Amino acid sequence: MGKFGESRGDESVGTEFKGLVSDITRLLGEPNVSDFFPWLARFDLQGLVKQMRVYARELDAIFDGAIEKIPNLGSKDDGEYKNFLQQLMKLKDQEANSEVPITINHVKAVLADMVIGGTDASTNTIEFAMAELIKNQESMKKAQHELDEVVGKDNIVEESHITKLPYIVAIRKETLRLYPTVPLLVPHRPAETTVVSGYTVPKDTKIFINVWSIQRDPNVWENSNEFRPERFLDKMSCDFYGTDYSFLPFGSGRRICAGLALAERMVEYTLATLLHSFDWKIPEGHVFNVEDKFGIVLKLKNPLIAMPVSRLSDPNLYL
Repeated sequence: MGKFGESRGDESVGTEFKGLVSDITRLLGEPNVSDFFPWLARFDLQGLVKQMRVYARELDAIFDGAIEKIPNLGSKDDGEYKNFLQQLMKLKDQEANSEVPITINHVKAVLADMVIGGTDASTNTIEFAMAELIKNQESMKKAQHELDEVVGKDNIVEESHITKLPYIVAIRKETLRLYPTVPLLVPHRPAETTVVSGYTVPKDTKIFINVWSIQRDPNVWENSNEFRPERFLDKMSCDFYGTDYSFLPFGSGRRICAGLALAERMVEYTLATLLHSFDWKIPEGHVFNVEDKFGIVLKLKNPLIAMPVSRLSDPNLYL
């Protein structure tokens, strides 16, 4: 999966960026008294707006650094635009004289939507999946056997392999069933008063859908609290697109998560690569527990610490 910009040659930037995205996500989920008493919003009693502005400036500075690393596009041929940021900058230059031009702020806004909506959510899903697989070694062995059959130990995982890896896809589905990224989804408001299953929902009522509970309903899911990817091998028609109302990790309908396709590819490719390239074990003496921390975005209560052990036949494949 390509990066949105060129490397800045400093690993600390990646650490800073991930921490910043995590802080922004956390702040978005903070209870805000102004949501209940809108007339208090201008006072920013909890300092949430002030804090978010600090994070926004830091994020803006990281984007500026990435954009500065993009070479002069005027001398490039179309075939030389190799990442998403270059494509955005190319589009900005092409639309510079249009009636509604694309500005550098529009480019940054698109990047912010992608990284805040996708980076933190995808890494959380991968972390939950790896934690469950380390806990359930039999499932990990099944996944690695599938990868060895399809990819082989003398090769690396390519995106084209993913469609041939049903067990990896099942692992992702089972992970999102137990640990939906946004456990209450994004709140909705009906445009008019309506009746649902005999309940009257007034216009503009803020509605939360508790998918965390729906996807653990023992009346629908056998052994609902157990990690069993095999259930999705028997239920292949159950997808991420909101057609099955017992499985809604990305929502449903017109307001379904816009980043679904990107997240699907990122998580499955990364998970397949981690499992294919390494065996994983918990460091000696480290207490391991798979427990979630509830919030606007679901996270592991304690970050996963695991040791990789190489398993490919050729060390050069790791380069």
